[in-house]
Amino acid sequence: MKLLDILNFALTSLRGSRARTLLMILAMSIGVASVVILTGLGDGARRYVINQFSSLGTNLVIVFPGRSETAGIGPGMLLGQIPRELSLDDAQALLRSRHIHRIAPLTIGSSEISQGSRNREVIVLGSTAELLDVRQMSLGQGRFLPAGDIHGSESVCVLGAKIKRELFGAQPAVGASVRLGDRRYRVVGVMSSQGESMGFNTDEIVIIPVASAHILFNTSGLLRILIEAKSRDAVLPAKREAEAILVERHNGERDVTVITQDAVLVTFDRILRALTLAVGGIAAISLAVAGILIMNVMLIAVSQRVKEIGLLKALGSPASQIRNLFFAEAILLSSIGSVMGLIIGQIGILIIGQIYPSLPISAPWWAIFAALGTSLGTGILFSVWPAKSAARLDPVRALAGR
Repeated sequence: MKLLDILNFALTSLRGSRARTLLMILAMSIGVASVVILTGLGDGARRYVINQFSSLGTNLVIVFPGRSETAGIGPGMLLGQIPRELSLDDAQALLRSRHIHRIAPLTIGSSEISQGSRNREVIVLGSTAELLDVRQMSLGQGRFLPAGDIHGSESVCVLGAKIKRELFGAQPAVGASVRLGDRRYRVVGVMSSQGESMGFNTDEIVIIPVASAHILFNTSGLLRILIEAKSRDAVLPAKREAEAILVERHNGERDVTVITQDAVLVTFDRILRALTLAVGGIAAISLAVAGILIMNVMLIAVSQRVKEIGLLKALGSPASQIRNLFFAEAILLSSIGSVMGLIIGQIGILIIGQIYPSLPISAPWWAIFAALGTSLGTGILFSVWPAKSAARLDPVRALAGR
């Protein structure tokens, strides 16, 4: 029997039991679609995080208060100790390093902003003029924070694009005054619309001089210090020198965390790749379930087609040919189910992409090939037993229907 004859025979058999065939194809397609969609979500989350960190700027080094490689909870905090604050003088001292180009100290808080009868709660970011270049932010109107003394506490502010629209509408904002808490600030600029970045919407923030933020929130510490190294090659030397300068200023105590942008990216990339593989593996379990369904249904088919198998053997078909007939059915079922699952998965990814446009979701090529390979493999693997059972039937007893 030629290959084409075997495929025609298998197709005829599948068409003869359409409900059974549809159920098996549906089970396989759901498994493949699950793998495609879940790995697409995992890979999309990985690329979203990487894009978010990349948008922070280039050649970036970040300093956090407290000793923890993840800038999280350190041993001292578990004992009730509060990490030593980073100060403006600490930030300014970092410029002694010949590998550091510029620094942008950051502090953050929330306050009510009002203009006329309009008011709302906003995130207030305190920094310096260098933040615009360090973070590669874009100014839409006016100018950014004034350059000069880091301790200068001028009552000026730069509005996010959405804040400007909500408070001023179509009216010009530059030159006008707004009230933050109990203090008045003159608007000197408006940021371009930039959307989400690192967990908050930059269109909904207000930026003021860091010293003014300390007065507004009655604090003196910094949330972090952003450092821009002079070149790509200077990132690691800048990290080492920044840590050395701060340890010297803090009387030899290593109470700060200094991390590079690349180190953060590598860590998140590794974690999210592992997560993508994990969710893909979980989804692949449904392919194994589909394979078991194929095995069970094909075992039933063997018992229903005993006379047919007996006739083929009586006509001289060897056991290997009988096995090939059942293998062909399994391959066809798995192939059709895989293609359908791939189409369903891609449609699902397109729908999710429309709902969450900021998430760069797409199934990685390896996941597509893995899903297709796994579905074909499970289909063939779980057809071995039914195929062998059919091949072992005695032709005389099979023709007698026993």
